[in-house]
Amino acid sequence: MAMQAAAPLPLARVHVVNDRLAIDWLIVDDETAVRLAAEREDPTRFVVEAIEIGARVLDREQTGANAEFVRAEFEKTARELDSAFVERARAVAERLDRKVDEVFGPEHGHVTQALARHFGDESSTAVQHRVKAVLSEVSAQMREDVRRQFSADNDANPLAVFQRMHLAQAQRIAGEQSDSLRAMSARLEAMRVEIAQLRSEKEKLAEIAAVEDKGTAKGRTYEEAVAEALDALAGGRGDDCDAVGDVRGEGGKKGDFVVAIDACSGPARGKIVFEAKNKKLSRNEALAELDGAMETRTADYAVLVVPGEDKLPARTHPLREFNGDKLFVTFDPEDGSTLALEVAYGLARARVLMARAAGGGIDAGALRVEVERAQGAMEDVRRIKSQLTNAATGIDGARAILEAMAANVRGHLTAIERLLAEAASADD
Repeated sequence: MAMQAAAPLPLARVHVVNDRLAIDWLIVDDETAVRLAAEREDPTRFVVEAIEIGARVLDREQTGANAEFVRAEFEKTARELDSAFVERARAVAERLDRKVDEVFGPEHGHVTQALARHFGDESSTAVQHRVKAVLSEVSAQMREDVRRQFSADNDANPLAVFQRMHLAQAQRIAGEQSDSLRAMSARLEAMRVEIAQLRSEKEKLAEIAAVEDKGTAKGRTYEEAVAEALDALAGGRGDDCDAVGDVRGEGGKKGDFVVAIDACSGPARGKIVFEAKNKKLSRNEALAELDGAMETRTADYAVLVVPGEDKLPARTHPLREFNGDKLFVTFDPEDGSTLALEVAYGLARARVLMARAAGGGIDAGALRVEVERAQGAMEDVRRIKSQLTNAATGIDGARAILEAMAANVRGHLTAIERLLAEAASADD
């Protein structure tokens, strides 16, 4: 796959310091690079990765180019040596032909002239054996001369220089190939290590994302459990409970549930906003969250609901009121008891109606007494529940006491509801 040439980079300065590459005022006009950087959340990391990956690609391309260059040079040298050897052999053959023709030529050969001079047709003496001996001697001498010439390791051998050049070139090319292979093996090993590290980091990021998704799913399940409990409490009192966590209010989406008091039988007499959190907040963060929820949902009272006392802000306890319009409460869906949430709901509802009545027929003193009694009884319930959690004996008796006190709390809540109903009837 051909690589597209990148546009030249208008750089002010590029320098290497302490084994690190520094680029001042880098500006890239490449359309693809600009688009990819804009799509990434971290453009700086994208630029660093692009430079690192490009450098590795260029390094691999350079290594391949060097290997191709060495192969081409080796083939070129082999062709040159083969051509030179052929030319030299042809020259030697031509020289031998000239020598043979000079000695045995039919017209001007030395042997022919000698034979013609000493052994012509006019001679009556048979000289076959002498001619054979002479020819044998000359042929042996010529063969010996040729053998010594081509076997000598000096300048007398026309092929000695080419043999030494070929051997040296082959040794040099073999050494360079060996060095290149070792360097390439080292680079491949480094790349394998880097790929293993990247794969490990990717697996860790995937595990973290899975944990975060699991935590988000758990939070949504807790909100659904709180919504179900609040809806049951609101339905028994003629109130309307609306889940508004995904609905944007005035200024944001703070506040998960809004309870409109007596909205089932007429106009709402007040609003209570509930914020469900499956994580621990600081005291200031929790109060700020409730203030924001009241402002966003235009509510009169705000309640923070958490699954356990370990999720309450530090140095606070359940049913702790702040500024007369905010309250912390615990509700654990797995516990199976909604008593604490019932008390928080009843206290918040009483506070809103007391503030709205302002002398409109509600016996504020009696209502305040019942509220304080309900809070005190709930504190006893919490203490006994803590004792049940930590104690190993006396569980049955303590549970009976707990149920009796829970019934007492519900009786106080019923009294609160009765006082509020009597006040509403008097107003009507």
